[in-house]
Order: sequence, then C-alpha cells, then structure tokens
Amino acid sequence: MDHAAAERVNALLVVGELCVDLIVELDGELRFGQHEQIVPATTLTMGSSSAITACGAARLGIPTSLVSVRGDDPFGVFLADELDRRRVDTSLIRIDPTRPTGASTHLTRPDGDRAILTSMGSIGTVTTADVPDTALASSAHLHIGSYFLQHDLQTGAAELFRRARAKGLTTSVDGNFDPAQEWDGGIADLLPHTDILFGNEQELCGISQAGDLGGAVEWALDRMPPGGVVVAKLGADGASALSRVGTRTETLHAAVPTVEGRLVDTVGAGDTLAAGFLAARLRGASTGEALAFGVACGTASTRGPGGVGAQPDESTGRALAASVVVTS
Repeated sequence: MDHAAAERVNALLVVGELCVDLIVELDGELRFGQHEQIVPATTLTMGSSSAITACGAARLGIPTSLVSVRGDDPFGVFLADELDRRRVDTSLIRIDPTRPTGASTHLTRPDGDRAILTSMGSIGTVTTADVPDTALASSAHLHIGSYFLQHDLQTGAAELFRRARAKGLTTSVDGNFDPAQEWDGGIADLLPHTDILFGNEQELCGISQAGDLGGAVEWALDRMPPGGVVVAKLGADGASALSRVGTRTETLHAAVPTVEGRLVDTVGAGDTLAAGFLAARLRGASTGEALAFGVACGTASTRGPGGVGAQPDESTGRALAASVVVTS
C-alpha cells in the first residue's frame, strides 16, 4: 500500500453545520415575567451535531476533517480554536463574513430532557461545492450530520454520496430533528447511496412516515444498498443496529453500560455514539462491536457538560465497551 492509500484507510470526512452551544442547567421550571432565576451552571461549548461527531472521532484517534461554514465573529473564532485544539482538520471550513455563526441555547433539566433554541446564521449554508475531489480522495468515509438543517446541501447530497461511493468511500447520514417537521429534503433519494443511517425513533418515523420504529427501519432498508445498516439511537435504552441478512432483518441491541459519576446532560450523546460507531467500523469492527463501542462512547459523553466535554479517548471507549451487552 502506498503512503496516500495508507493515509485514507480510516480517515473520516464530515460535512455539516457549525454552531456554538450555550448550555443552561435548570433545577426547576423556567419562569418568565422578568424574574431573575439562579441556575446551577451555564457552559459555552462546541455545538452542532456534525462538529460534535467530528470531534468525537478525532478524540478516538481517527484522522478527521470537517467541511462547514462559519461567520467572521467571536463565536466563529471560538469554534475554530476548539476544533484545532481537538485535532479536527479545519482547512475546508469556509468563512462567510456576511453571516453570524450559528448558535444554540440548550435549556437542560435534571432528567436529561432539554429545549433547544437555535439561531441559524451560517448553519445550512455548506454546499457540495465546498467538498472538493481531493477531500474525497484522501478519505475513507463521508458523513453528513444534521441533514435537515443542511438546506443548501440537500439538492446535491445524493450526487455527492454517489460520487463518494464511486471513489470507494462508505457513507452515512444522521438526519437529526427536522425543525419544520416536513421530514423530506430529498433524503429518500439519498438513501440508495447511504451505507449507514443514524436516527432516533422520532426521526426515523418522521423520515419514513411509518407508525412505529419497526416500519421505519423496513422502509429505510428497502431503499438502502445491500449491506446497509440503520442505527436506531434509543437514549437510555441504548441503541440497535438493523440490517438485512438475506430476506430477513437482523437486529442487534446494545444496552447502556453502568458509568461512574452523575448524568450531567445528554447534549451530543447521540452524535458521540455515531462517532464511536464510525470509528469502530473504520477500524474493521463488526456491526455488533461497533454498536457496543458507539453506545459506550455516547454514554461516557453524558458525564460532562455539552457535546464534547466528556468524549472518551479510544482506550476509555474500549474499556467501557467491554461491559456493554449486545443481544440479537
């Protein structure tokens, strides 16, 4: 294997949004009426599903590049510095001086539930033109995060995935929540070129318009290429990986392991799960092994504030994954 081929063996290319997260911990109900309310903590941190997944993979030792757009403002500079510090390649991040960097305010409750208030700014302005052939040539896997926020990318996403797979890359997409709750954006056209689809029950049912998770998975697998995998993120119930074996659907389930420390918040846990799953697959793990590793990484991330505050390194993820029970 030549040097260039060796460099791309497990390299990850993530395309998506950039925004900061301002996380406000609540210990009671939010009150209006101009009442000053004391809260346990407020944290400014790396936000956005795409960037959190990129940071999670880089933390696990995967060479990772992020294709995105940010504003020329303090939030944008903060994000660039954080990505550099977390060893994510930022050379493909475009600066748009006409827009502010996106920002999300998370109001989190002790039970892990949260409300998210997002100002879009530069979110959703990345396009396929921001993904050069050279980036595909030096990568092994292409991932799109928060698909329903990528408004300027959606019309060309299927062609981008087709082009990537023709060059030998595997592909994945994480829809995340659709604020418009239209659940379209051409994602049905993207699935025939998608090797891995991530989503929670609400998102998968929204995409498929199915009445339950089982129906949603069957709808997705019917449209995905042979070997396609749906990773259903189930929160406190762990995650499942579903794929076709012949004419039947095989289901693997990974339960959440016991982790030391209190649950701080669940911000970005699903994105870190995706990072762990992709990192394991890029290193040649089986679907069950990747599922266990992903659940371990996602669980570990809930023990720190924000999406990147407690993302594990590879050795920590492996140690925790050893205690994850996978059943079929």
